Amino acid sequence: MNVLFIEDDSMNRRVVKDMLDVAGASMVGAESGEIGLQMIEDQDFDMILVDLRMPGMDGLEAIRHIRSRNDAKGKLPIIVVTADTAIDLRERCLTEGADEVLFKPVAMDSLFDAIGRMLARGSGDGMIG
Repeated sequence: MNVLFIEDDSMNRRVVKDMLDVAGASMVGAESGEIGLQMIEDQDFDMILVDLRMPGMDGLEAIRHIRSRNDAKGKLPIIVVTADTAIDLRERCLTEGADEVLFKPVAMDSLFDAIGRMLARGSGDGMIG
């Protein structure tokens, strides 16, 4: 499985990459929403993880751009990974097109559970698995 993690904090990207390595998945990091969107354009991914609070384009805007695509990439599973704890945050993320929301610090079992739910739902265009 090839995962894109759009996250401005390099330490958070490293921690998640280490977790995904354990599961045999590969991860590419993008330090901004703009870079993440370009990577989606240029490469194939099975799943996207995205932080919400980033300089420039925030995670919700990146999700809106991804979901506006009329191709298979617009249907990729998206998991929000955020430290934001606003009461309505989960609902807002799901309304904007996220499939799951995880709160930082992310535990390995929570990440794997969320990925497992995405696989069980058959989200995306069939590129997973």
